[in-house]
Amino acid sequence: MPLDSRPHLLLVNLGTPQAATANSVREFLDEFLSDPAVVDLPAWFWRPVLRFFVLRSRPARVAEAYESIWTPEGSPLRVATERMVEAVQTHAGDALTVSAAYRYGERSLDTAMQELAATHDGPIIVVPLFPHRTEATTGTAFQRAREAAARARVGHRVLERLIPPADGGYISALAARWLEALDAAEHPPEHLVVSFHGIPVRYNRREREQYTKDCAETTRAFLRAIDWPADKATLAYQSKFGPEPWLTPATAQVINDMPRKGIKRVGVITPGFLTEGLETLEEIGIRAREDFEANGGHHFVLAQAVEYHHALAASMVRLALG
Repeated sequence: MPLDSRPHLLLVNLGTPQAATANSVREFLDEFLSDPAVVDLPAWFWRPVLRFFVLRSRPARVAEAYESIWTPEGSPLRVATERMVEAVQTHAGDALTVSAAYRYGERSLDTAMQELAATHDGPIIVVPLFPHRTEATTGTAFQRAREAAARARVGHRVLERLIPPADGGYISALAARWLEALDAAEHPPEHLVVSFHGIPVRYNRREREQYTKDCAETTRAFLRAIDWPADKATLAYQSKFGPEPWLTPATAQVINDMPRKGIKRVGVITPGFLTEGLETLEEIGIRAREDFEANGGHHFVLAQAVEYHHALAASMVRLALG
């Protein structure tokens, strides 16, 4: 059977546990938190801490959080990623083929590259599903893709592409999701929180603040697209892990403080997460909402992740073929 010579677009997402169980979460966290791009502490110090403390205490709590968002089809992140592949393939037609891989877990980048080596002989375009550059996401995705491609002997065919933080299709998809949320809301928000995943402050300094610059660029482009005043929006960072300083302001604190400032109707959008997952559905959709209402807030509006929106899918095709 002849090999497929069309370009292949490989979308790389973070990954997810295979099930909402402590054992599955432990396996996932072990791989995730063993990546030096995510936790760059010396291995002689971090490995014992991870093994004897983090992986003993954290998996059960995280599994419970996953259980609260799990669907009959499985992990929301996996389901959304697969739907994104379908949407991009529909827009691409016969011009290219599309699949997904995950930096952590299966389908791994090694699995994907081995399969592509056996079925394709055209270019392999690797696109991490992170529009905001940092070694902990885009950097480690590209690095592992290079290593996996070398092992599969297809490294010479790999092309790397980044989703620009103000890409037109991406921003259009964000704006559309926001308008959908507003249409479904009982009352319009008084203030908008634009929440991104946080990283340690020293990572951002080491990388010359590339991550925060990209987050700010997305926020500016998004606010222009929805014609929202900048003084009624706050860029914030969520999902802190560990004791060292992370980027601020913290999303949870910003939302908690809103009712005390007289803001009883808040909207939240999470542009750093292209697919729904634990950080959007549980951390924001459940915990942040409950805290906001417990502090006196009345209306909490959360926009859906862009996921398989047609504007983003079309941009993916242009990015791959451009």
